[in-house]
Amino acid sequence: MAIVLMVAGLALSYQSQQATSIILATTTSTRDTGLLDYLDPLFAADTGIQVQYVAVGTGQALDMAARGDADVAMVHAPSLELPFMAHGNGLCRSAVMYNRFMIVGPASDPAGISGLTNATTAFRKIWQTNSTFISRGDNSGTNVKELAIWARVGYTPTAADDSWYLDTGQGMAATLTVASEKSAYTLTDDGTFYALQGSLKLQILVAGDPFLFNQYHIIVVSPSLHPNVKVNPALEYAHWLVSPRGQALIGAYEIGGHRLFTPDYNPADSGVC
Repeated sequence: MAIVLMVAGLALSYQSQQATSIILATTTSTRDTGLLDYLDPLFAADTGIQVQYVAVGTGQALDMAARGDADVAMVHAPSLELPFMAHGNGLCRSAVMYNRFMIVGPASDPAGISGLTNATTAFRKIWQTNSTFISRGDNSGTNVKELAIWARVGYTPTAADDSWYLDTGQGMAATLTVASEKSAYTLTDDGTFYALQGSLKLQILVAGDPFLFNQYHIIVVSPSLHPNVKVNPALEYAHWLVSPRGQALIGAYEIGGHRLFTPDYNPADSGVC
């Protein structure tokens, strides 16, 4: 009897442990800035729920969630998020925070884009001068924004056809490192750049274009389509991030005097968690 009770106790303990751990599919910028390693322990201390995150591009994060391999996703590509929601993969979606994209490059600035505030003009000059540009090339939120800018230029380069255009297929930190090593241009979110600025030989050359706004959302995966999802702790995580405490913590997160993300939850938005 004692053994049976002990086994039952272990099983209960295992189930409890499973119930208090969720999987977050997210972008490399939330990892590379250190934001998740700052927020998630505080969330665990408040709720007892552990967050295990997988940092990939937004496209891959949403693919994970669409397979039911994640309980919640934090992503930054609305053009990919809306079809995900329309297909019933998401239970709810809330704006959490934003930062901004910018174009960084070498001090020598061979394309002559320093000081511009129009990303489309800057990309056109990079193209016209065949200056080396490093793309994420990974269907991430940053890659989606980059391709949207090229669409405005009216020319979309490829690594196969344009020797000056290279793609890494990697996250933001790795792509910034490659751009630094090759004295090349790249598009980055400002949070990741500020977090790594000390190790890079790159300068901020173009910023301030309203088109470079970068919105992050938290999406709880729908248990209707994916019954294995831990929906209650996932909802608790989403609610905590947009709570006054979560939003204040996000707003207070700084590196080198730079705020990396600005909280912007709006309860009046439709479909919020």
